[in-house]
Order: sequence, then structure tokens, then C-alpha cells
Amino acid sequence: MKILVTGAAGFIGFHLALRLSSRGDTVVGVDSINDYYDIQLKYDRLAELGFEKNSITANKLIQSSTIPTCSFIQIKLEDKVSLDKLFEQEKFDIVVNLAAQAGVRYSLTNAQAYIDSNIIGFTNILELSRFHKIKHLVYGSSSSVYGLNESIPFSTAHNVDHPISLYAASKKSNELMAHVYSHLFNVPTTGLRFFTVYGPWGRPDMAYYIFTKSILEGTPIKVFNNGNMARDFTYVDDIVEGVIRVIDNPPEGNVDWSGKTPEPSNSKAPYQIYNIGKNEPVKLLDFITAIEEELGIEAKKEFHPLQPGDVTMTFADVSDLVGKLGYKPKTAVKEGIKKFVTWYKDYYKA
Repeated sequence: MKILVTGAAGFIGFHLALRLSSRGDTVVGVDSINDYYDIQLKYDRLAELGFEKNSITANKLIQSSTIPTCSFIQIKLEDKVSLDKLFEQEKFDIVVNLAAQAGVRYSLTNAQAYIDSNIIGFTNILELSRFHKIKHLVYGSSSSVYGLNESIPFSTAHNVDHPISLYAASKKSNELMAHVYSHLFNVPTTGLRFFTVYGPWGRPDMAYYIFTKSILEGTPIKVFNNGNMARDFTYVDDIVEGVIRVIDNPPEGNVDWSGKTPEPSNSKAPYQIYNIGKNEPVKLLDFITAIEEELGIEAKKEFHPLQPGDVTMTFADVSDLVGKLGYKPKTAVKEGIKKFVTWYKDYYKA
């Protein structure tokens, strides 16, 4: 298949582009290469895909020097004209939209970035998927949509109408917008609620990355909610495998769906929502311990109250993923942390 991967210079998008290319798909990567975090890391990911920094120019499609079936173009999702030209030229079968303004805390002070990328940009993806007859649109959502929900584990059957950050609200909006296009225009869409993704080539603003950097530098780490938190940490390779399973299985619509007792995760339209998580929350202090043990250094800890926008626990119910696609993430935290630390030390020569 020919697959568009937006956010290809990002954490998950980079890993997905590698995996799709390795199995023989033709991949076109798109990314704006914004400066939300160190752009050198983004350029280094692209270099791993065969795109050197000096060859990347806005709105110019370039071919990978190492992967014959992979190409890349720097475009903002808000630039509908350039995106439309790309869709018209490349005739994609599948679109995987992983480009988004990420981060809960950043959304507290930089609201416009989320509107531009996650709302306007996603609208453009929906419109172009509609007009160019895309066979399946897969897009990244987030566990943060569960917001004030206290029913554990988080299920796609739960109500998610009470987000507590603009980031979460933008992801919930994406799910609603996708349903409209599935219902009105028969665009098959699948939204994936990712749960705390970690691993090599990750985002420097994520806790595990910050912890590792601080521990190696001997500086204190900030432990929020006094450590009384748990996350369903999910290794990036497990996330990518889940995305691929979804790509290969577009929704067809649930003929038994009823508006009298509406199931939130699917519809009569070709629309589906999945959780992708380890289904095994880990206490934050235990996660820190795993990093300490792998580094062989004890962290200096500063305990702080819960941050605005944060939730105390995430825990994915993945029964839909298992039942419909026969898949469940499996990488243990110690194994995943070992792989991350090995990469981190090599990348930063730590």
C-alpha cells in the first residue's frame, strides 16, 4: 500500500515509518519539524530514515537515500493547499495522522498551537481523506481524553465528556470530527488512544526522558503528586504493532449499533476507537526505580503536588483490541527501560 504518515519526524511516526517500509509498504512522511522540543532530535530521526538535514526544504518531496520505498516532505497540516497537492500527486491508499501538538502542560500556556495543529490541521486531513477517497484514516488520540473519569480501567465504552486539559479536549474533538466524516462521507476512520508511550528516540518532554537525563547529570527530579501516581506505560514497539494491526483492519460499521443505547467506541458508520496500552499500570516510584537500577544511580527526588491537567492514574482496558484484532501490548517495563537507557547513552554519549 501507499501510506501517508504525518508526524514522521516525531516519536511514534518515525518508528511507524521504519516498520511500514521494512514490510514493503510505500511510505510518504510529512512533518512540520516545529520547535516544541529540540529539532535536532527530529532531524536525527529523519536521518535514520535516510533524509539528511541539508536536503530538507519546505514543500519539496525528497527520496530516502537508504530506503527505496520511503520519501518525505516538510509541510504544516494547516497548509491545506500544499497537502492537497501532495494527496493529488501521490494517490494514497491509507493515511495515518500522528502529527499533533502534544503535551498536557504545554497546553496550559500555548492554547493556539493546539487549535492550529490538532483542530485546523486535523480538519484538513479529514477533508482531503474524503475528497481523495482514502481507504482508511487512522489517527492518534490519547488516554488523556478520559479526564475526570474515575472508572478503572479506562474503557472505550466509558463517557469521555470531561477532559481537564485543552490537549485532551482537542483529541476528544478529533474523535467526534472523525465520526462525522465516517457517518456523512463513509470515510473509514480509527482513533487510537495511546497510553504513556516510551522508548528509544522518545520525546524529551516526557517524564522518563527527563528522569534519565537528570539522574545522569546528578540533578533532582520532580516527582508530582508526591509520587502517588500510576501510568500504563506502553513501549513504542507495542504501539507500532497495534497501529499496523489497525491499518490492516479498517472498520466496516456495526450493524447492531443502536442510537437508543449508543456504544461510544463504534457506530453504524465505519468508525472505531481503540485503547492501546499495556493494561498494567505501574506506580511512578516503581518506574523511577527501574530507571535507577538500569543506570546504577539513585535519583535525587523532589516531591511536588499534582500538576494542573494531570490525572493520578491511567489504566487501559484493551479488550476491544484483543477481541477484534487479537493483539495486546506485552513489553515489560524493565525490558523497555533497558532498551531506552541503552539508546539514550549511545545517542548522548552519556
